[in-house]
Amino acid sequence: MPADIQTQTFHGQPALVLTTAGGARAVVSPFGAQVLSWSPAGGGERLYLSPDARFDAATAVRGGVPVCFPQFAGLGKLPKHGFARTLPWTVSGQRCGDDYALVTLRLTDDDATFALWPHAFAAELTVLLENDRLELELEVENTGHAPFAFTAALHTYLAVHEVENASLEGLHGLEYRDAADGDRIKRESGPALTVEGEVDRVYHGVTRPLLLRDAGRSLGIHVDGFPDVVVWNPWEHKSATLPDLPDKGFRHMLCVEAAAARSKIQLDAGEEWYGRQSLVVL
Repeated sequence: MPADIQTQTFHGQPALVLTTAGGARAVVSPFGAQVLSWSPAGGGERLYLSPDARFDAATAVRGGVPVCFPQFAGLGKLPKHGFARTLPWTVSGQRCGDDYALVTLRLTDDDATFALWPHAFAAELTVLLENDRLELELEVENTGHAPFAFTAALHTYLAVHEVENASLEGLHGLEYRDAADGDRIKRESGPALTVEGEVDRVYHGVTRPLLLRDAGRSLGIHVDGFPDVVVWNPWEHKSATLPDLPDKGFRHMLCVEAAAARSKIQLDAGEEWYGRQSLVVL
């Protein structure tokens, strides 16, 4: 069968299901423009979706790849991670080729967003599925007459068999802000990051590819346009405070997020910005 895009129901909500001829599959929800599932050709699920996630078209969904815009985390006056992940996006384009499926979703300002953030904008998320690759590109345009600034992230929940046995390579020597240790600025000294407790770090100036090793599997992570990478695992204590994450859920996830968190992205009227994250099975 050739690559295909179909509208189906996923956890009771409408979703786009992308497939390739080689057997790769991704599920994208118009609510929040959120990728909820990704299985490359010949492989298992690579994104973590909490079994306790809420699918009510109002609450942020725990897992997959939430879009954080126009604010990352609590770095501002908006609700945590902004409003984009809890609003419906419009499907603005889709196409399939011999070995890929692509869909674009769009969000623009309205009365509800103006009440929170008084700026005219257009945001687009493009999801490209190939047999061994998932690429997400976030584009933001200032459609108003005055400059604005924002922070953003693709809050990617990666599935791991056991987080204590996983390792993330490519961060050696980089400076990071450690939110789990009073926002202290530190420098990564090890050849690979391993998780043995709560991890909540923003790595700055990440330009090289990253490599996630997990139970005999390897995943390449490439970031373009986003200057930072966030690595997050809430561990046992923080997990207990998250009602939509099961007690042992933290053991099966590691967030590696393309982000613009340390410094705001500045856009003058009429300007555009884009950031991209690519996940490649190796």
